[in-house]
Amino acid sequence: MDTDTPSGTAENLRADMVARLRAHGAIRSDQVARAFAKVPRERFAPEETSLTSVYSVFDVVITKRGADGKATSSVSAPWLQAEMLEAARLRPGDRVLEIGSGGYNAALIAEIVGPEGHVVTMDIDPFVTERAGRFLAETGYPHVQVVLGDAEHIEHGPYDAVIVTVGAWDCPWAHLLAPGGRMVVPLRFCAITRSITFVRDGDRLVGLDPTVCGFVPMQGAGAHHEQVAALAGGAVTLTLDGGPPLDTAALDRALTGDPSELWTGIVARPGVPFDTLHLWLAVHDDAFGVIWPNPAHEGDLVKPVLRWFCPALVTQDSFAYLTYREANSSDIEFGVHGHGPDGAELAQRLAAHQRTWHHDWRDHPGPRFSLHPADAAVPTPAVGRVFRKRHTQLVLDWR
Repeated sequence: MDTDTPSGTAENLRADMVARLRAHGAIRSDQVARAFAKVPRERFAPEETSLTSVYSVFDVVITKRGADGKATSSVSAPWLQAEMLEAARLRPGDRVLEIGSGGYNAALIAEIVGPEGHVVTMDIDPFVTERAGRFLAETGYPHVQVVLGDAEHIEHGPYDAVIVTVGAWDCPWAHLLAPGGRMVVPLRFCAITRSITFVRDGDRLVGLDPTVCGFVPMQGAGAHHEQVAALAGGAVTLTLDGGPPLDTAALDRALTGDPSELWTGIVARPGVPFDTLHLWLAVHDDAFGVIWPNPAHEGDLVKPVLRWFCPALVTQDSFAYLTYREANSSDIEFGVHGHGPDGAELAQRLAAHQRTWHHDWRDHPGPRFSLHPADAAVPTPAVGRVFRKRHTQLVLDWR
């Protein structure tokens, strides 16, 4: 951590972070604000991290990377931590389980539930748990229980809240919830993630307030491996959950060929969110995946409408993705680029899906989420889909 920082700067930055989180709407309660104002976030970050980065509202602090350079542990961005803590509706005296440790978030939870509460934070990586336990003790939270283990096999409980801070493809923790408990999970499906708050309704869990987010993926028995094709030496990445094996060499050739191009006539102001389009595509096309260019690579092999996780349709040797062009001085028009032998057909499909969503469903609040046991008889919604997982079935219902 910076040693030349003037005395009090960390406190000032912390106060400024809280003010920004309130203005952003991520912090909505006094108890969450007090926790963020008190816990020293910098004490849980690597020493080389600048205080400015530590207290940036929208930035993640990476604490460990794997051999491939990808993050395996991090301190999540403050806006997302605040959103998830608000969604959990923690109260003094609550028993809380955090799956995916690091220490800082557990300290925030401990502040909210108070000395009469009980906090367990769990991680599969001994590097993470050792670090979390040490930093929690040093910052005044030795009473937080740090557990090394695989979250797939948790049996203790019950808990008033379960907060998952890793990307989970499945959700085998419903049995841990006490009556009236809430579970906040960044749930992964079709290569996209939504942080969803689940509450019990009979033999199912109803999902509330889906929030676009990203987390490092879960390890251990709960890990799920999507198909990832790194093209042009890593300049462009395609991700697809399921389907036939991707032919990376064929997709590489498709990328460098001339694309099929069409324009949808759909015009929008830059920055206007359209995240429910991802959910619409996930429900209606098995080829739905995502594409993004690596910002470390120069060039313009693709021009996606979103920098990260742009909607795409992906097959073994072809793909199509959403692009854009200026429509006037302030708006853009959505288009589609298709690559490979089936690129033109995929482009037509993607454009048709977007038009349907735009004309009939764009102003819809989005699908309702519910989670059911794996062995339950769950009917497919008239407009929606059932995603069958190992322990559960996730239902998206657009009605």
